Amino acid sequence: MATLPLLPDTKPKLVGIARLAAEGESLRQGHDVEYFTLPVRSLLNRCTSARMPFTWTINPYRGCEFACKYCYARYTHEFMEMRDGADFEQKIFIKQHAAELLRQELHHVKAGEEIAIGTATDPYQPAERRFEVTRAMLEEFSRHQGFEIGIVTKSNLVVRDVDLLIAVAVHNKLFVNITITTLNADLARILEPRAPRPDLRLEAMRKLNEAGVPAGVICAPVLPGITDSPRDLEALVRAVAEAGGKYIFANSLFLKPSSAAVFLPFLEKEFPKLVQSYRERFKDGAFLSTPYRKRLSQLMARLRLKYGIRTDYDRYSERSHPTPDPQASEQLPLF
Repeated sequence: MATLPLLPDTKPKLVGIARLAAEGESLRQGHDVEYFTLPVRSLLNRCTSARMPFTWTINPYRGCEFACKYCYARYTHEFMEMRDGADFEQKIFIKQHAAELLRQELHHVKAGEEIAIGTATDPYQPAERRFEVTRAMLEEFSRHQGFEIGIVTKSNLVVRDVDLLIAVAVHNKLFVNITITTLNADLARILEPRAPRPDLRLEAMRKLNEAGVPAGVICAPVLPGITDSPRDLEALVRAVAEAGGKYIFANSLFLKPSSAAVFLPFLEKEFPKLVQSYRERFKDGAFLSTPYRKRLSQLMARLRLKYGIRTDYDRYSERSHPTPDPQASEQLPLF
C-alpha cells in the first residue's frame, strides 16, 4: 500500500480489533490468500500526525494482496495479534457495512478536513473485484457535497468506478493518486509481486483525467540504489506528463521494524550488495536522512518544472523540509 505512516490506535481499541478479527468468517481460500469478514464499529479514523496533510483516513480492507516488499503498513496486522509478515498479504479482512458506517460518521468531518482513502491498504486490491467495499463507499459519497477526498491506489481497477468518481467530483473535491515506483516492469514485479504493471497504472491515470477526474502519481517509496537514479525518476516524470498527469511527487522509503523484517531479507536475496548500506541508513530510525529527502525533493521539483507539471496539486509530499527552489540548477546526486 501506499507509503504514508499512520498513528496506531489506542490499546483498548486494538484489543477490540483483535477480538473482531478472531470472530471473522472465512470467505474463501486459494492462491495463498484467505478472506475474512471484519465487523467493525467505525470506518473513519482521525489522523493526528502533523506530518500528514489529511485529517481523516478510511481503509476498506485490512491487509493487502499486492505484497509490496517495502510496505510500511504491515504493522497494522499486529493490532490483530498477527505478527507473521506474510499474514498482511495472505489474510485479508473485509470491513462490513462500510457504506452504512460512512453515512453515520460523515457528520464528524468539518469543512476543509481532507479524507484519504487507502493509506494503509489498497482500496482497489483484488478483493475489491468481489466485495466492492470501495465502490459502496463512493456510492455514499456521491450523495453528499462539500467533502475533500483523496484516493491512493496501485491498481487500474479504479477505472471501473469512473462513473461514480465523476458523480462524486461534481459536488466534492476529489483526486486519485496512482502509486508508481518504477517504470521497469521486471523490477516492479520483484518489488510489488501482485500489483498491476506500471504501464497499466499510467493508462488508468490517463483515462481518469480524460474523464474529468483529477489524477496524478505518487512515486513512493523511492528506494536508495534501486529506484532513485535521476535518469529513472526523470523517465517517470516524463511519462506522467505525456499521459496527462496532473501532478507527480516522490517520498522516500519509510522502514518500520515490521517492514524491515520483510524488506531486509528481500534485499539479501535480490540486492545483497545494498544490505549493509540500508542497515547504516536506517540504524537510527525509520526515516532516511533529511539531506537525502531534500535532494530527492529538489530533483523532483526541477523535473516537474522541466516537463511542465503543475505544483499546486502537490498534496501528499513530505512536509518535514522546506519547499525547494525549482529554479535551482545545481545537480544533486541522491547518493
